[in-house]
Amino acid sequence: MTPFAHAGVAARFATYPPRARRKLMALRELILRIAATTEGVGGIEETLKWGEPAYVTPNRAGSTIRLDWKPNDPDHCAMYFNCQTTLVDTFRTLFPRELRFDGNRALLLPVQGEAPQDTLALCIAAALTYHLQKRRARAAPQAGAKKKASAPKR
Repeated sequence: MTPFAHAGVAARFATYPPRARRKLMALRELILRIAATTEGVGGIEETLKWGEPAYVTPNRAGSTIRLDWKPNDPDHCAMYFNCQTTLVDTFRTLFPRELRFDGNRALLLPVQGEAPQDTLALCIAAALTYHLQKRRARAAPQAGAKKKASAPKR
Protein backbone atom coordinates (compact mmCIF):
# COMPACT_ATOMS: atom_id res chain seq x y z
CA MET A 1 0.00 0.00 0.00
CA THR A 2 1.24 3.46 -0.91
CA PRO A 3 1.53 5.62 2.23
CA PHE A 4 -0.79 8.59 2.51
CA ALA A 5 0.91 11.96 2.03
CA HIS A 6 -2.17 13.85 3.23
CA ALA A 7 -3.42 13.21 6.77
CA GLY A 8 -6.95 14.31 5.86
CA VAL A 9 -7.17 11.71 3.11
CA ALA A 10 -5.98 8.99 5.48
CA ALA A 11 -8.57 10.11 8.03
CA ARG A 12 -11.32 10.02 5.39
CA PHE A 13 -10.40 6.49 4.33
CA ALA A 14 -10.55 5.44 7.99
CA THR A 15 -14.23 6.48 8.12
CA TYR A 16 -15.35 4.01 5.44
CA PRO A 17 -16.74 0.61 6.44
CA PRO A 18 -14.16 -2.18 5.96
CA ARG A 19 -15.66 -3.62 2.73
CA ALA A 20 -15.91 -0.21 1.09
CA ARG A 21 -12.48 0.82 2.38
CA ARG A 22 -10.86 -2.24 0.77
CA LYS A 23 -12.44 -1.42 -2.60
CA LEU A 24 -11.58 2.28 -2.35
CA MET A 25 -7.99 1.47 -1.37
CA ALA A 26 -7.69 -0.80 -4.42
CA LEU A 27 -9.05 2.01 -6.62
CA ARG A 28 -6.63 4.46 -5.01
CA GLU A 29 -3.69 2.15 -5.76
CA LEU A 30 -4.87 1.77 -9.35
CA ILE A 31 -5.07 5.55 -9.80
CA LEU A 32 -1.60 6.03 -8.33
CA ARG A 33 -0.15 3.24 -10.52
CA ILE A 34 -1.77 4.57 -13.71
CA ALA A 35 -0.61 8.12 -12.87
CA ALA A 36 2.97 6.89 -12.44
CA THR A 37 2.99 4.98 -15.73
CA THR A 38 1.00 7.24 -18.06
CA GLU A 39 2.98 9.61 -20.25
CA GLY A 40 2.18 13.27 -19.69
CA VAL A 41 0.59 12.95 -16.26
CA GLY A 42 3.74 14.24 -14.61
CA GLY A 43 2.66 13.53 -11.07
CA ILE A 44 -0.36 13.21 -8.89
CA GLU A 45 -1.48 15.08 -5.80
CA GLU A 46 -3.77 13.32 -3.35
CA THR A 47 -6.03 15.73 -1.51
CA LEU A 48 -9.61 16.24 -0.36
CA LYS A 49 -12.24 17.95 -2.50
CA TRP A 50 -15.76 18.22 -1.14
CA GLY A 51 -14.57 15.98 1.69
CA GLU A 52 -13.72 13.16 -0.71
CA PRO A 53 -10.31 11.73 -1.65
CA ALA A 54 -9.29 13.47 -4.86
CA TYR A 55 -6.46 12.89 -7.33
CA VAL A 56 -5.20 15.95 -9.19
CA THR A 57 -2.46 16.49 -11.77
CA PRO A 58 -0.53 19.57 -10.60
CA ASN A 59 0.69 20.19 -14.16
CA ARG A 60 -2.97 20.43 -15.29
CA ALA A 61 -2.62 17.53 -17.70
CA GLY A 62 -5.79 15.94 -16.44
CA SER A 63 -9.13 16.29 -14.81
CA THR A 64 -9.63 15.52 -11.11
CA ILE A 65 -10.79 12.06 -10.09
CA ARG A 66 -12.59 11.67 -6.75
CA LEU A 67 -13.49 8.52 -4.84
CA ASP A 68 -16.25 7.95 -2.30
CA TRP A 69 -18.74 5.57 -0.75
CA LYS A 70 -22.18 6.74 0.32
CA PRO A 71 -24.39 5.07 2.96
CA ASN A 72 -27.44 5.54 0.71
CA ASP A 73 -25.86 3.12 -1.80
CA PRO A 74 -23.86 0.76 0.44
CA ASP A 75 -23.20 -1.81 -2.29
CA HIS A 76 -21.25 0.59 -4.53
CA CYS A 77 -18.23 2.84 -4.46
CA ALA A 78 -18.07 5.73 -6.87
CA MET A 79 -15.31 7.16 -9.01
CA TYR A 80 -16.29 10.75 -9.81
CA PHE A 81 -15.22 12.86 -12.78
CA ASN A 82 -15.84 16.51 -13.58
CA CYS A 83 -19.35 16.66 -15.05
CA GLN A 84 -18.26 19.51 -17.35
CA THR A 85 -16.03 17.08 -19.29
CA THR A 86 -16.98 14.46 -21.87
CA LEU A 87 -15.26 11.71 -19.88
CA VAL A 88 -18.27 9.77 -18.55
CA ASP A 89 -20.13 10.06 -21.86
CA THR A 90 -17.04 8.66 -23.60
CA PHE A 91 -16.80 5.81 -21.08
CA ARG A 92 -20.50 5.07 -21.56
CA THR A 93 -19.96 4.83 -25.34
CA LEU A 94 -16.86 2.63 -25.04
CA PHE A 95 -17.91 0.40 -22.13
CA PRO A 96 -21.72 0.23 -21.97
CA ARG A 97 -21.77 -3.31 -20.57
CA GLU A 98 -18.61 -3.30 -18.45
CA LEU A 99 -19.44 -0.28 -16.28
CA ARG A 100 -22.38 1.20 -14.41
CA PHE A 101 -22.84 4.97 -14.54
CA ASP A 102 -24.35 7.73 -12.44
CA GLY A 103 -25.38 10.45 -14.85
CA ASN A 104 -22.46 12.25 -16.47
CA ARG A 105 -20.36 12.36 -13.30
CA ALA A 106 -19.49 8.91 -11.97
CA LEU A 107 -18.72 5.25 -12.42
CA LEU A 108 -20.40 3.03 -9.84
CA LEU A 109 -18.34 0.02 -8.84
CA PRO A 110 -19.59 -2.88 -6.72
CA VAL A 111 -18.06 -3.06 -3.27
CA GLN A 112 -17.94 -6.86 -3.56
CA GLY A 113 -16.21 -8.64 -6.42
CA GLU A 114 -13.63 -7.62 -8.94
CA ALA A 115 -13.71 -4.36 -10.85
CA PRO A 116 -12.74 -4.48 -14.55
CA GLN A 117 -9.11 -3.42 -14.03
CA ASP A 118 -8.15 -2.95 -17.68
CA THR A 119 -11.27 -0.91 -18.39
CA LEU A 120 -10.79 1.23 -15.29
CA ALA A 121 -7.13 1.75 -16.18
CA LEU A 122 -8.16 3.20 -19.55
CA CYS A 123 -10.75 5.47 -17.89
CA ILE A 124 -8.26 6.69 -15.30
CA ALA A 125 -5.57 7.36 -17.92
CA ALA A 126 -8.11 9.28 -20.03
CA ALA A 127 -9.09 11.44 -17.05
CA LEU A 128 -5.50 12.08 -15.96
CA THR A 129 -4.57 13.25 -19.49
CA TYR A 130 -7.89 14.90 -20.42
CA HIS A 131 -6.62 18.48 -20.76
CA LEU A 132 -3.33 17.36 -22.32
CA GLN A 133 -5.24 15.46 -25.03
CA LYS A 134 -7.49 18.47 -25.67
CA ARG A 135 -4.42 20.72 -26.09
CA ARG A 136 -2.84 18.21 -28.46
CA ALA A 137 -6.04 17.96 -30.51
CA ARG A 138 -6.22 21.76 -30.84
CA ALA A 139 -2.55 21.93 -31.88
CA ALA A 140 -2.78 19.12 -34.47
CA PRO A 141 -4.90 20.97 -37.07
CA GLN A 142 -2.66 24.04 -36.76
CA ALA A 143 0.46 21.94 -37.31
CA GLY A 144 -1.17 20.34 -40.37
CA ALA A 145 -2.14 23.74 -41.74
CA LYS A 146 1.43 25.02 -41.40
CA LYS A 147 2.80 22.03 -43.28
CA LYS A 148 0.23 22.46 -46.00
CA ALA A 149 0.94 26.17 -46.36
CA SER A 150 4.67 25.63 -46.71
CA ALA A 151 4.41 22.87 -49.29
CA PRO A 152 5.34 24.02 -52.80
CA LYS A 153 2.55 24.13 -55.37
CA ARG A 154 2.94 22.03 -58.47
